[in-house]
Amino acid sequence: MTPEAPAIPELEKLVGARIAEARARAGITLDRLAALTGFSKGYLSKIENSRKLPPIGSLARIAAALKTDITDLLHPPSAAPEGGLSVVRAGERRPVVRGGTAFGYDYVSLADNRRDKKMEPFLFTFPSRIDKYVFFEHEGEEFMFVLTGRVEWQAGSRKLVLEPGDSVYFDARLPHRGRALDGEATALVVTCSPKGE
Repeated sequence: MTPEAPAIPELEKLVGARIAEARARAGITLDRLAALTGFSKGYLSKIENSRKLPPIGSLARIAAALKTDITDLLHPPSAAPEGGLSVVRAGERRPVVRGGTAFGYDYVSLADNRRDKKMEPFLFTFPSRIDKYVFFEHEGEEFMFVLTGRVEWQAGSRKLVLEPGDSVYFDARLPHRGRALDGEATALVVTCSPKGE
């Protein structure tokens, strides 16, 4: 029998603590982390005190500034996989971030037990409604392959309708967002953020 994934509220409590621990280990003040990430000290404080769960792009920026792997912020440390191989069975997938919670984007990690990854693969579910002013942008590159449903995708000023089997690869610094057109849409999303920036 496969153990159940941890509840999202529990994860929300732990992410802030893990960021605070990583910052302490790195000897970085909250002011310095704010300067490295471009986020305000108040926003970072809310994250560390578990009053705010940031979207995955923001977590990637924080991880890069702390010179750590985003997996270390999302999951408890696990044993290094044998021979460099990481296997996540369908029943072992863990929800990691719900698009900053407020935005309705759901992420499920597809490689949560591998540390020091160069890429972060997720199973991603789009909301059908999005705030017209909210866009995401972060360092690195991103790849998206639509699995189910139709997606209205916007990157910069360009809007596309993507269908199952369509994919897009882009510079993640370009403001981007997407929404499901017919109720629900899912995609494989892979992000790659530079470390140490």
